[in-house]
Amino acid sequence: MRRLPRPHTLRARLTCGLVVLLAVSCAAVGLAAVVGLQGFLVGRLDEQLTEAGNRFAVSLEHNGTLPDDHDGDEHGDTRRQATGTFGARLVDGTATHAAVVRPSGTENVSLTRGDERRLAAIPADGKAHTADLSALDDYRVLVTTGNDGDVLITGLPLEPVEATVHRLELLAGIVFGLALTVTGVAGALWVRWSLRPLSRVAATATRVSELPLASGEVALPPRAPESDPRSEVGQVAGAFNRMLGHVEDALTKRHASEERLRSFAADASHELRTPVASVRGHAELALLHPGPVPPEITRALERIAAESARMGEMVDEMLLLARLDAGRPLERHPVDLTILVLDAVTDARAAGPDHRWTLELPEEPVTVTGDAHRLQQLLANLLANARGHTPVGTKVTVSLETETEAETEAGAEVGTGAEAATAVLTVHDDGPGVPEDIQPGVFERFTRADRRRTDAPGGGAGLGLSIVAAVAEAHGGEVSLRSAPGSTTFTVRLSTG
Repeated sequence: MRRLPRPHTLRARLTCGLVVLLAVSCAAVGLAAVVGLQGFLVGRLDEQLTEAGNRFAVSLEHNGTLPDDHDGDEHGDTRRQATGTFGARLVDGTATHAAVVRPSGTENVSLTRGDERRLAAIPADGKAHTADLSALDDYRVLVTTGNDGDVLITGLPLEPVEATVHRLELLAGIVFGLALTVTGVAGALWVRWSLRPLSRVAATATRVSELPLASGEVALPPRAPESDPRSEVGQVAGAFNRMLGHVEDALTKRHASEERLRSFAADASHELRTPVASVRGHAELALLHPGPVPPEITRALERIAAESARMGEMVDEMLLLARLDAGRPLERHPVDLTILVLDAVTDARAAGPDHRWTLELPEEPVTVTGDAHRLQQLLANLLANARGHTPVGTKVTVSLETETEAETEAGAEVGTGAEAATAVLTVHDDGPGVPEDIQPGVFERFTRADRRRTDAPGGGAGLGLSIVAAVAEAHGGEVSLRSAPGSTTFTVRLSTG
């Protein structure tokens, strides 16, 4: 059996509960009324049966006349009997006489053997009993014993009682049905009106759930209208608005803290560029001194120059990230991404000659709108990451292609230019892969992989991939990683529009 659908909303549940309770109450009232009326009418019928006694059944023994009732009419005994009165005389369980009073007079009735058995089984206890006669339907009958040992039966029909009860059932069904319909509609409107403040709270919560709360300044929607604080709905609305106030305060403080940190990073990076460049310049100048310099001093100056250069790169990267976080607008010019990829792979091949570099480029140039310098930095960081975190001899494949939105979503053929095109850049290597515990935060700042994955000394500061993600996002694109031992692929998607 199929299960009935269950209401899911609170409004539907309250309305259904109200209708069900009213239906149960109506059924109880109707059942009590029907049972009470039926009992009352049957009791009245039994009183009439008792008053009539067995005079009609006794008259059947005398061909329809009694000495004390005779007034010259051969049917004088039937004039005091109600229409439908039944009488029968049984001798040894067999009916010798059976008749029923009709408006036109007495009518003989033929009883079946089953009727005789049912009548014979009724005790002569002075109480009325119900008997189902095949020829006359249901009757209330009273059984008495005659003077000569026969059984006299007198009965009145139950049809008027049943008809009255059926009319009451029909009337109750119509009235209760209308009451349930009107109550259901009115109850639904009442529940809808009563829960309107809760619906407003739900709508406000939905708008808040759609807001990006991870970063940046967040403007929360207006508070939910508050209702009577003494009601449950009013208490929910009040608590929800207080919670929104706390959330808004926390988001405001978080945004202010981010702005201070971003401003500090930008200012610190900007201020550090000059002293770092000065230290590096002095170290290089000392290395150019023509006089004899002890080897230890030369080694120290070389390390100072190398570390100051590395520190300068880190400062430049932090300053770039701070500017991207601040939403500094980038240049928006058409950029031939194919040429950038060729130049970047050429530079990477020169920096990592022990790696195997391969290119897969389309026949037609791929052009995107953006900042050429930042896109070149994105490519350089991706290839430097592949070179620095894979062992010697690793094959690195850089591919570039253009796909349309139709190809991405449904695998359809490229149309006539109506679909939005996307430039897809992938950098794949067959190195050891990115550790699983690093993958979820690989594009976060200062995330560094295990040093055992690389043969390069020192390693970076963990800002390269975060710059890749920030530059891609600033161009309206995205970057993703799919990595396993022996196969690591970074995919950058940029809109060509």
